[in-house]
Amino acid sequence: MQILVADDHKLVRDGLKPFLHELDPTAEILDAATLDEALTAAATADRLGLILLDLMMPGMDGLKGIERVKTKYPAVPVVVVSGFSTRDHVVAAVQAGASGFIPKTVSGTAMVNALRLVLSGEKYLPSSTFFETPGGLNGMPPSPNLCRPNGVPAPFDKLSKREAEILLLLVEGRTNKEIAIALDLQEITIKVHLRNVYRKIGAANRAQAVRIAMSSGWAPAQPQPQPMQV
Repeated sequence: MQILVADDHKLVRDGLKPFLHELDPTAEILDAATLDEALTAAATADRLGLILLDLMMPGMDGLKGIERVKTKYPAVPVVVVSGFSTRDHVVAAVQAGASGFIPKTVSGTAMVNALRLVLSGEKYLPSSTFFETPGGLNGMPPSPNLCRPNGVPAPFDKLSKREAEILLLLVEGRTNKEIAIALDLQEITIKVHLRNVYRKIGAANRAQAVRIAMSSGWAPAQPQPQPMQV
């Protein structure tokens, strides 16, 4: 597989490569510093399987850059990797055709897990998407799939506050160890809580729990965990 990393900062491009090789040790990493360079690199690739785009690099022109890439390569998943991750940024990127949106503040492990989810055919949204009050995107109302008027939809209303915290971090792609560190709990405690979460929402495993949470539009008012810094 070839993975295209398009970001105008070489430090970012180089920093992502070890994690992308963790995703696929045999992957060939292509890089570009502008949208035009990205399109040129993609045109010469014969095994392109994933494109990572920075929203703010030269040539992107906001969301038009995503649309240009998806028009040329509709079958290749595009993931935005950005330092700007407000709800409106995320929703707009997905509407423009992105299969995922990864904030630059997440850990490398979380990024790899998010990309695995995307490559499996799912969409990945950061947890902040479910917490922020939509500011209105180009005058459009918030998507009903991202926000429910009654706050917490079933079956997520059955979760305790701690279980909701843990599920949210799971959706971010964090491991049990990372969740334990973030919440100052023992890893065995996280495993016990996760078993309860799976039972309450009808999931067989963590991957299914993530899919259920993301597809349901789950939007609890609490908690609001802080992102882990790289």
